[in-house]
Amino acid sequence: MSSIDLPGSKPPRRIPWDSLAVLPFVIFAVMFLFLPTLSLMGAAFTDRAGNFTLDNIAGLFTDQIMAAYWISIRISGASAILGALIGLAITLAIIRGKLPQGLRSAVMTFSGVASNFAGVPLAFAFIATLGRLGLVTIVIRTLFDFDIYRQGGFNLFSFWGLTLTYLYFQIPLMVLTIAPAVDGLKKEWNEAAQTLGANAWQFWRYIGFPILWPSVLGTLSLLFANAFGAIATAWALTGSNLNIVTVLLYNQIRGDALQNPGLGAALALGMIVITSLANVIYLVVAARAERWMK
Repeated sequence: MSSIDLPGSKPPRRIPWDSLAVLPFVIFAVMFLFLPTLSLMGAAFTDRAGNFTLDNIAGLFTDQIMAAYWISIRISGASAILGALIGLAITLAIIRGKLPQGLRSAVMTFSGVASNFAGVPLAFAFIATLGRLGLVTIVIRTLFDFDIYRQGGFNLFSFWGLTLTYLYFQIPLMVLTIAPAVDGLKKEWNEAAQTLGANAWQFWRYIGFPILWPSVLGTLSLLFANAFGAIATAWALTGSNLNIVTVLLYNQIRGDALQNPGLGAALALGMIVITSLANVIYLVVAARAERWMK
């Protein structure tokens, strides 16, 4: 016999099958994000004997560690700003410019690959290209009798060398992230501005860039966080020559003769705080930017 729902009775509870689709992601986030973060926080406030201590947090304010944080922030900021400017120019050219339509697919495909190409292979590629015996270095020296290291002052294993290397994945990431916002600029806005007598510069000055600005600022925060957490590329390229916080963290946990896992956990906790702030800025600004894209 079929069941009859009595007046006022609650309908039977059904299994939210749609919610089960995100269950693997929730399990993955808990196991590989939240639990390790909690473990890291515990280790940052624990000494070698397992007792509570604030010495690890106090150790973050030494001159060496503060200098490491500062140079990491500078490299992340420089690569983020340059990557955002160059990536925005490329995106505007392929989407709103008069370049061939097929070029957009090629650029977007390359950006999808290059934005994930990092680590040791990327460092080796730049050493083989712009190292002291790199292909481009030798070609310039042979054809123009100009040594970019001795006469030009260039050094791949320095601040600007690492920043240049980061740009390889920062620019494509900017292209991929800002492309939907550029696509969202409606043609009707440009047509209305032209009807009112505005030229191209006035359209971008008063309409285009103010609308894109929240998306650009949000993506800038994302690029900063992306560069701030990179370690494999920096380690393979510069080793310990450049005192950035990710390399210092690696040394404290595994490579340093005077390793201090508690201080390493505190270093990682400080990085989490900085990258979290950058990601919060991105989420807040991105939510604001979506209002214009609807």
